[in-house]
Amino acid sequence: GTTRTHNRGQMESRTAIFSAPTAADAAGPRTRHGFSPYVNNGGTVLGICGSDFAIVAGDTRLSEGYSISSRTYTKVIQLTDTTVLATAGMQADFHTLHKVLLTRVRQYEDDHGHQPSTPALAQLLSVILYSRRFFPYYAFNVLGGVDDDGKGCVFSYDAVGSFERVQYSASGTGHELVQPLMDQQIGWKDQRATALKPVLSVEATVDLLKDTFASASERDIYTGDYLDICVVQAGKKISIERCELKFD
Repeated sequence: GTTRTHNRGQMESRTAIFSAPTAADAAGPRTRHGFSPYVNNGGTVLGICGSDFAIVAGDTRLSEGYSISSRTYTKVIQLTDTTVLATAGMQADFHTLHKVLLTRVRQYEDDHGHQPSTPALAQLLSVILYSRRFFPYYAFNVLGGVDDDGKGCVFSYDAVGSFERVQYSASGTGHELVQPLMDQQIGWKDQRATALKPVLSVEATVDLLKDTFASASERDIYTGDYLDICVVQAGKKISIERCELKFD
């Protein structure tokens, strides 16, 4: 009995020590103050290329949290007669990035007397993004167009300039919804007989792209309102089309 009473007394004294209020407890819960310079304004961009064309598209919704800042803000910009860039992410950053690229294109034209090629612009964009690697542009890019041989090309990027030439690429808040559909419809990555893979046409690709964004806007609240579609074809002027998506 004496031993049990002694042990109980020790436990009670230890509990009292560990549960004793401190000055920090008296001041209230601890808070950690921080600041982030970035905000994701949402949206989805997509690029698909065929043998002699490339299509680059992006929605026009600009959001912050559950608020819609704009329903008609285009994320697609024409850099040259053969190159189009679409960017999702933070509006302030990709607007600045677009201005920097347009300035560099004008400088190139003044120095060389002609526009830079799509692969050259792809490399330039990579260099600009990498130059900001310690304070990156919060911008996720898809660049598309036709090269000097008249072949369609699409380039996919990460935030610090690593890029790859691909047949299709998606970025933005709807990326997880769009990319698997492209893998199945364009990439044929579901183990079908690839010898039966049809040749992409401009009309069929545009229809697929519209259906893809319509599907993404059903699930992604940051994608919607309108869809800007830019079609780049070898030897033809770039055509731009705007169609409706979900408004709610």
